[in-house]
Amino acid sequence: MYRIDENSDREKYILLIPAMLDMHFPLLKYAFYSKNYRPVVLENEDNIVNIGLKYVNNDMCYPIILITGQMIAALQSGKYDLNKTRLLMPSAGDACRGSNYTGVLRRAVTKAGFPQVKVLALNLKGLEKEEQFQIESGMVWRALFGLFYGDILMALLQQTRPYEAKRGAAENIWKKWIRVLSEDIICGKHLTIGHMKQNFQKIAADFRKMPKMDCKKQRIGIVGEIYIKYCHLGNWNMVRFLEEQGCESHTNGLSWYAMYYMDSHLKESGRMEALLYKVVLKLFTSLQNAMLQSLRQYGFYCMENFATLKKEAQDYVSFHYNIGDGWLIGGEIVGHVKHDCRKVVAVQPFGCMVNHCCGRGLYPSLQRRMPDARMVSVDVDSSGSELNVYNRVKMLVDMK
Repeated sequence: MYRIDENSDREKYILLIPAMLDMHFPLLKYAFYSKNYRPVVLENEDNIVNIGLKYVNNDMCYPIILITGQMIAALQSGKYDLNKTRLLMPSAGDACRGSNYTGVLRRAVTKAGFPQVKVLALNLKGLEKEEQFQIESGMVWRALFGLFYGDILMALLQQTRPYEAKRGAAENIWKKWIRVLSEDIICGKHLTIGHMKQNFQKIAADFRKMPKMDCKKQRIGIVGEIYIKYCHLGNWNMVRFLEEQGCESHTNGLSWYAMYYMDSHLKESGRMEALLYKVVLKLFTSLQNAMLQSLRQYGFYCMENFATLKKEAQDYVSFHYNIGDGWLIGGEIVGHVKHDCRKVVAVQPFGCMVNHCCGRGLYPSLQRRMPDARMVSVDVDSSGSELNVYNRVKMLVDMK
């Protein structure tokens, strides 16, 4: 496994990664270190929509406008040696328009005057083979820890910050664990399944000890397209807005999306790949169970593991919807409503084909079959209004 040293500059290239996963990238970024690449998760936000619109047609999905604007703004900043900089573009590699993001970004970067900067594709379908980011075994192992630690820390932060007796207490605990776990991942120590499960217990116990206000706030689930769901840039700080309205939010973990992707694409894989996916799914199930047990032991809310969620959703959604976020959108709505979270906001890019078919197209049916549920969908777009989005969410908050 490659030895990480954040204070050295020995890697061949800087690898710029767009802000996509607010709660996961502080740890997940270490998975991308290698002798060739030193990852940098971008944090710049100023004017990125306007820059993105300059190089990407507004007909494209909102996420690629944000990603392109953020990437090009970073290149224009003068912070990076352009001859030693690469851009990483993750995608699902299926029929979703997101699979075109790599080509769109590549053309935009060239048009902006940076033809020497290569865009590397990251997907499991082998698209863009000539410019594919090369995954190493050590990267996968580090990513596993970043993924699950990110899941539990996100769940705990969202469920404690609205109740903190002292402002900033929950965030301080989150930051403490980010430092501790970063050290483990950087040094390659304690990276065992057993130690991860022990840490689930310790992390949950630490958040439980935080002094809290004695009150109960309504819980609102957040579902939708992966970028918009997990990135504050895409959902216009939806978690913070809900907290300002006196609510507690819950965004289901990224490991559920990873398992959905493996499960829904098994039948399209070769025999050896399908066997590998089944082994990984079994490992993920074990880790999810341990994480959920720790959350419940200390009184925190959580959805069922992926296998149970799928069983609960089978009478409500069609598993043939497996493009993009597919049936997982409706499945998570069902999971929320069945487990003490009857209000759900679905966030989606305006014009997203998958979300309109697998998400919004399902809402009337789900509402009829779950009459106690309350669902509101909001579209975000470069020409959209934050006021309109917040008004719709406020309507959900005020519903009985």
